[in-house]
Amino acid sequence: MNIYQVALDSISAHIAILDETGRIIETNRAWQEFGSANGITVEPSCIGLNYLHTCDRAAKEGHSEPAVIAGGIRQVLSGEIEEFFINYPCHSPTEERWYALRVVRFRDPEAKKVILSHENITPLMQAHRNLAEKEQNLREQAEKLEESNIALKVLLDHRQKDRIQLEENMLANTRTLVLPYVQQLMETRLPKRERYMVEIIEERLNEITSPFLNRLTSLNSFLTPQEIKVAVMVREGRSSAEIADVLMITVSAIDFHRKQIRKKLGMTGSGRNLRSYLLSLG
Repeated sequence: MNIYQVALDSISAHIAILDETGRIIETNRAWQEFGSANGITVEPSCIGLNYLHTCDRAAKEGHSEPAVIAGGIRQVLSGEIEEFFINYPCHSPTEERWYALRVVRFRDPEAKKVILSHENITPLMQAHRNLAEKEQNLREQAEKLEESNIALKVLLDHRQKDRIQLEENMLANTRTLVLPYVQQLMETRLPKRERYMVEIIEERLNEITSPFLNRLTSLNSFLTPQEIKVAVMVREGRSSAEIADVLMITVSAIDFHRKQIRKKLGMTGSGRNLRSYLLSLG
């Protein structure tokens, strides 16, 4: 048995050898078995069949790959290129298949022959397609996640604004509609027990309605209790005269406290509005 034929038949790729005219002069067992399995109308070995003519006929029928393949084979036969390579589909009615075709010249410079090698790369192409589909799915999921993140951020921004607005309303309403009456009660002659209860109510209301005071403390402002009361009412938009009336001190005293607050907050000479700054701390 010819050892070279045995070697050729041992190769899994479909091998065919063409002469200088494109006629098939030899094939291996894989080529022949493929032809038999796919209902080839000629002898499975295809010896004597002109491969170039077959490609030319297929090209005239409107197929693009046969024209490219025929051109590549002719370039290798003429010596224009050393090797030609192409991936192409070869689907059957029952399955999708892809092959890689490699065309090389015979090593013998005197022999104007080429070797065609068809390798089934269907598993590789399917894996590549599956990977592409997964990448597309990941991109779509990433886009949806980005859209969800944007929507969540907008929702959180609205929630934060609503919370701040709620605090602002509660702070203004409580100090305008509730605390003045509590302070009036403190000015009356209450029994010791009732006075103690009113003092507790006033302290708790001040704690509840002044959430921004934590920010003042974090800035190491060291405001006195009286300065904190003035800062709270300045933030509410009250005038010095209104604050003086509530705290029962003079307007000049309120002006002094305002200057001290600005100094402790590092605002002296800045020209910035005190109320705007205090609002920014909320």
